[in-house]
Amino acid sequence: MAIVLGPHQYGKAEVRVVAVDRSTPRHSLVDLNVSCALRGDFAAAHTAGDNAHVLTTDTQKNTVFAFARDGVGSPDAFALRLARHFAGAYEWISGARVAVESYGWDRIAVGGQPHDHAFSRAGGEVRTAVVTADGDQLHVLAGLTDLVVLKTTSSEFWGYPRDRYTTLPETRDRILATAVTARWRYTGTELDFDALFAGVRTTLLETFAGTHSLALQQSLYAMGEAVLKAHPQVAEVRMSMPNRHHNLADLSAFGLDNDLDGPGAVVYHAADRPYGLIEGSALRDDVPPAEVAWLGTPGFC
Repeated sequence: MAIVLGPHQYGKAEVRVVAVDRSTPRHSLVDLNVSCALRGDFAAAHTAGDNAHVLTTDTQKNTVFAFARDGVGSPDAFALRLARHFAGAYEWISGARVAVESYGWDRIAVGGQPHDHAFSRAGGEVRTAVVTADGDQLHVLAGLTDLVVLKTTSSEFWGYPRDRYTTLPETRDRILATAVTARWRYTGTELDFDALFAGVRTTLLETFAGTHSLALQQSLYAMGEAVLKAHPQVAEVRMSMPNRHHNLADLSAFGLDNDLDGPGAVVYHAADRPYGLIEGSALRDDVPPAEVAWLGTPGFC
């Protein structure tokens, strides 16, 4: 029996970068979390402690800051710049993966007008970008996490099999809520990433709102299908959507009803766990797969 080194990579994780453009009195900022990983001939570092091929993770961190000094642009474009640089830095580096999380900030309104240099942090939603350089191939995954959505009706759930352990009642009218994590792979790299991100996000939201849902699975696929129909630059969409259950509260102990069609408010208990976790994808069957683009991106089936 022989023991050999398996797949490996290394890099600098979660480099926090805030870049402020002060070139005009109206400042703008980007707030990023950048993680880099290199792939290539690093076997000697593992098996013999030979660091001749190790581009230090501190160097990778410094490179992120230096590149930000020239301006960030979209997170996708910034990740592409870094991935191209790292993958071409030395002959023994065969590939690079750069993942970027972008946190939103809104201008604070003062007297009804957006302030030039004061901001408040937006909600929990985070824009993401992952660029993988694999030889001479570049793959871009755009995406978002924690896009929390809810609809108060136009959702049903019934017709499922029942056994001795089934207690869930069927319903023709329920709250449907989820926190969407979505990633989509582009067909190219020379794209208007900001405009495409805004367009895909809008498509996801409009489809969630407009789909009469018989199951969260149906909503997920409808959202992915709509993105592919509306945006030919997208090759595939993968989504992970936890079902944030809202159960009707039992108020009978207080002599109160809690009917969907009754007067007054309908009261729900919002349960944070356990939850159903729905995952799936929508693919174009005429675009070659690129599984290397998804390596190191957990959270999908």
